[in-house]
Amino acid sequence: MILDGDQTSHIDQACQQLRHGALLGLPTETVYGLAADAGNDAAVRQIFQRKGRPAEHPLIVHVASAAQAEHFACDIPPFARSLMQAFWPGPLTLILPRRAGVASVAAGGHASIGLRCPSHPVAQQVLHACLRLPEPVYGLAAPSANRFGKVSPTLAAHVQAEFGDDLLVLDGGACEVGIESTIIDCTRATPTILRPGRIGAAQMQAATGIPVADPFASAAADDPAVCDDTDAPAAPGTLAAHYAPNAKVRLMDARSIQAGLDILGPQARHMAVYARSRLAIRAPGIAHLPMPDDPAQAAHELFRVLRELDARGVALVWVETPPDDAAWNGVRDRLQRAAASA
Repeated sequence: MILDGDQTSHIDQACQQLRHGALLGLPTETVYGLAADAGNDAAVRQIFQRKGRPAEHPLIVHVASAAQAEHFACDIPPFARSLMQAFWPGPLTLILPRRAGVASVAAGGHASIGLRCPSHPVAQQVLHACLRLPEPVYGLAAPSANRFGKVSPTLAAHVQAEFGDDLLVLDGGACEVGIESTIIDCTRATPTILRPGRIGAAQMQAATGIPVADPFASAAADDPAVCDDTDAPAAPGTLAAHYAPNAKVRLMDARSIQAGLDILGPQARHMAVYARSRLAIRAPGIAHLPMPDDPAQAAHELFRVLRELDARGVALVWVETPPDDAAWNGVRDRLQRAAASA
């Protein structure tokens, strides 16, 4: 069931659902989340079950403000507090030492926990309303509202398509950012990016005055597994294969795409091209979608485009590799992981 997230009565209804251990489709500025009371272990286990997600794969806990971070995390370093001040509310997740006995199921049993304060007004209303409940809900575990490893949802209708009418979904419109938050590990002396997103290393360094390690700074590696760090805490969205549509995704440069199209000629069927470059496409059966030149706009529409191509029954998608530029790190990462699933 989809309800208008702008209605106060619907916010109250959602909070009561969460209070009683039910799940909620929650809009954020990044993607829609499948939310539950992070302190209710039984409710959080439902998230893992409905997504088909391994129980040891941690969830991000969403909080109303930096003040609620203290409920879930301990020993928060000064640079992490500076990041909260600079980028919360916003698309930045901080991995911090977890307070003992708190949200262990949401954290996948790990000693660390990922915390984020979303900026979406509907998410903010829900989080603040949850704090006003007779028994406050201090945070919501909310991974992307899709089956594990598949394309994340950026519309309320995407969530309903994944989980059916029995799930209450608050409609907050199309997600502004369109890809998941940047994740930064704050459990070590040098903050390290574990998943790229809209907020990059340069922005965080400027805010804190501390160098930020960014293993995604170069696109030279085609396999996202090269960015894996065995010393890093477990974090969402860091599997080598992830964000995958039903169609097979191939990342290629523009020259290779054009050469392949020339070879296939008019016989090509059931495939799509998603590219920034101008291409000569002679087969009428090929779906050709232009990729924006602006990385923020490309991120905003990426998951919607992949879902649209699945809906068209496309079996193969050739995607032009994003530029080797820090602003494209988030889009490039999602496409590399989607291609690794093929």
